[in-house]
Amino acid sequence: MRVAALYDIHGNLPALDAVLADLDTDVIVVGGDAVVGAWPAETLERLRALDREVRWVRGNTERELTEPQEDEEHADVLDWVRGKLTDEQLSFLNGLPQRATVDVDGVGPVLFSHATPRRDDEVLTRISPDERWAEALAGIDERVFVCGHTHMQFDREVQGVRVVNSGSVGMPYEEEPGAYWTHLGPTIEHRYTTYTAGDIAGSGYPGEWSSGTPEETTELFERFSRERA
Repeated sequence: MRVAALYDIHGNLPALDAVLADLDTDVIVVGGDAVVGAWPAETLERLRALDREVRWVRGNTERELTEPQEDEEHADVLDWVRGKLTDEQLSFLNGLPQRATVDVDGVGPVLFSHATPRRDDEVLTRISPDERWAEALAGIDERVFVCGHTHMQFDREVQGVRVVNSGSVGMPYEEEPGAYWTHLGPTIEHRYTTYTAGDIAGSGYPGEWSSGTPEETTELFERFSRERA
């Protein structure tokens, strides 16, 4: 079985459509933070209408859509997204699992989760100490773990577990523009797909569309993570 890992689509429908046209896999894993962005309902329904198996994982923004928010700006974004989704769509997103395991050709059982196996909002990066990663991975049986959340691709090993960040389809923090994703089976390959950006401002989306280099963003996330520890 070959798998495409699509993480952090963030409602970026043009990016998703470009990636979908680029796929030849049996299964798609949607790794969380799929819809909070400019085209939430359209993105969700495009994925739900696919004629292949789709495995879903809950991201922090799917969870936050059903929780009260203290941050006013973030709450405004979530309110706007809720207004674009039906009750049925919100119920679907709220019911997503935190983890999924898929047996990948040539790779074996692979665990997929949004940030870490224990939390959907834990910030760990390619330079986070092995000790912190080992704590987050404690208790898993799979020897390959695929995540997202920080919107940057990396591939590292932590105490016998291969940790692969798939990057972000819709809002990557990378040097080159494009939609970033990962192909699994029989090897693991980071990929990206070029696309023509849509009119995000014209969609009415009230959130900031973030960008940044991998180096700058990694350092920012590491400082943030240390402050929360």
